Amino acid sequence: MKLNLKRPLAFLDLETTGTDIGKDRIVELAIVKLMPDGQVSMWPAQHGKEHRFIINPTVPIPIESSLVHGIYDADVQSAPTFNEVAPKLFKFLFDCDLGGFNSNRFDIPLLAEEFLRADIDFSIEGRNLIDVQVIFHLMEQRNLKAAYKFYCGKELHDAHEALPDTLATVEVFQSMLDHYKDVTRTDEQGNEFFPVQNDMEAIHKLSERRKKADFAGHIVYNEQEITVFNFGKYKGMPVMEVFKRDTGYFSWMMNADFPLYTKKVLKEIREQMRASEA
Repeated sequence: MKLNLKRPLAFLDLETTGTDIGKDRIVELAIVKLMPDGQVSMWPAQHGKEHRFIINPTVPIPIESSLVHGIYDADVQSAPTFNEVAPKLFKFLFDCDLGGFNSNRFDIPLLAEEFLRADIDFSIEGRNLIDVQVIFHLMEQRNLKAAYKFYCGKELHDAHEALPDTLATVEVFQSMLDHYKDVTRTDEQGNEFFPVQNDMEAIHKLSERRKKADFAGHIVYNEQEITVFNFGKYKGMPVMEVFKRDTGYFSWMMNADFPLYTKKVLKEIREQMRASEA
């Protein structure tokens, strides 16, 4: 099925030093960018195993992670750091919606952290986030290898290499749209609906089942579209109200071990609060 795109949609996959979004680093990156006119571009520009885009994470790669993706400390010694590639990568992703497999919970948040470490203000505001895993788990509840077999009739070889995983994710997503175009589901109120549509805004809403202000889900939007805390003693309370009541809470969060993107959102909320009080 040809995708109904209003702007570029970039599917991405990362291989990393671990799974801690706030601390771990990227060691490999692949992106497949789909254009509204049907053109496809990739990062790296040429694909194939010999063109794996390796990144020096500047920290040791744990052996447990290396055994998964096959990238060891010796492999990254001459590779560029993320800071070195960040400006070109930011330009490549400019004005793109973002997609992947489990990307809303891992790949996009970790990528955002890397950009912020490189002093590049990467934001998800205005972007549709397409998480193919969310659709898959909703409809079939399997993993990428099973999804590729089920939807595309193919075996996924070279799993846990960024580019094969990304290309497989693109094929699965396109096949999903065909497979579920006439399939309905029933919501909690008993209403039938078509959850999978060839519309990126609708898929974004499906992928992001609860609207979060930050990737980690520490700050979410309530029914009135007000940002509220989603953890701790102030859970459910508006962020601005908490900052007014507990003047030290902002400083505590800035100095605590929260992801950089969470801190970026908190700074923006505090600036909005100060502007409204001026």
